[in-house]
Amino acid sequence: MINNSKSDVYAQAGVDITAGYKAVELMKKHIATTMTSGVCSDVGGFGGLFELNLTGITKPVLVSGTDGVGTKLKLAFLMDKHDTVGIDCVAMCVNDIICSGAKPLFFLDYIACGKNVPEKIADIVKGVCDGCVQSGAALIGGETAEMPGFYPIDEYDLAGYCTGVVDKDKIIDNKTMCEGDVIIALPSSGVHSNGFSLVRKVFDVENSDIKAPVAELGGKSIGETLLTPTKIYVKPVLALMENVKVKGISHITGGGFYENIPRSIPDGLCAKIERSAVRVLPIFELLAKTGNISERDMFNTFNMGVGMSIVVSKADADKALEVLKANGEDAYVIGEIVKSEDKIEIC
Repeated sequence: MINNSKSDVYAQAGVDITAGYKAVELMKKHIATTMTSGVCSDVGGFGGLFELNLTGITKPVLVSGTDGVGTKLKLAFLMDKHDTVGIDCVAMCVNDIICSGAKPLFFLDYIACGKNVPEKIADIVKGVCDGCVQSGAALIGGETAEMPGFYPIDEYDLAGYCTGVVDKDKIIDNKTMCEGDVIIALPSSGVHSNGFSLVRKVFDVENSDIKAPVAELGGKSIGETLLTPTKIYVKPVLALMENVKVKGISHITGGGFYENIPRSIPDGLCAKIERSAVRVLPIFELLAKTGNISERDMFNTFNMGVGMSIVVSKADADKALEVLKANGEDAYVIGEIVKSEDKIEIC
């Protein structure tokens, strides 16, 4: 705590710098859970320092990703629950860089708010730290900006940035992908952090009781279901890479199957997805029914229960499923790679 730093005139303008110091003190215990051997700095400096351990890596390539939580935050405001959206923030970044085979090293967050309530900020950062622990990344820095007049006093925005490393010879690309390869699905935990502008419209979340139990959701409320944190796939994928040649990975985010799966498919090949194999979660069935949304639009907006798809050779498929299941993923086959210029086909 910086005891002598206080500005009454700044406070009169709506910025309480002492609240910022209190928030940092409250979050330190959470940040401590993310520390790894590479961390060279403590909270409060002007930059986060990290020492690279390149043992076993001959051609290190740094891979970076940045993202936010988006309008899912509106659900956090309505539910007054702030300790899980940080997981979403981390997940959206680390799940992206693992598609290249990169092991996350460190993470930084940025929180902008209308009013700095230290306990709320600490809750947000707790979620970030939980996500960092799940992905093996260290939270080495961040920023909390109190912006009165820009954000409502009870709202905030949250974004993050991560850096990972991969050996250049082990970068996952689609150069060896070929006809007959198998597409494996890693189940999602729900809507994750994508498509919430449509979700909020369909369920009219600002004007309906999102805390009431819903039979179609197993008795959970819409609010509780929608706030389920994004699943982080880093550790299962890293384990898979140690045992099987991975030919391509797609993180299925906004744009659903139709936008994201083709990003890992080379020209001349197509991901042929067997619709009946996809284990669609109840929340998506409820969304489609309530909003009268076509199946094509659902698969072009949401993950539909598949948070990540992985392509391996047919000969490695059983081994891949075995490794993924040993690492907590109920993985299953949803299709194969065929020759076509369409990139993706759901049939």
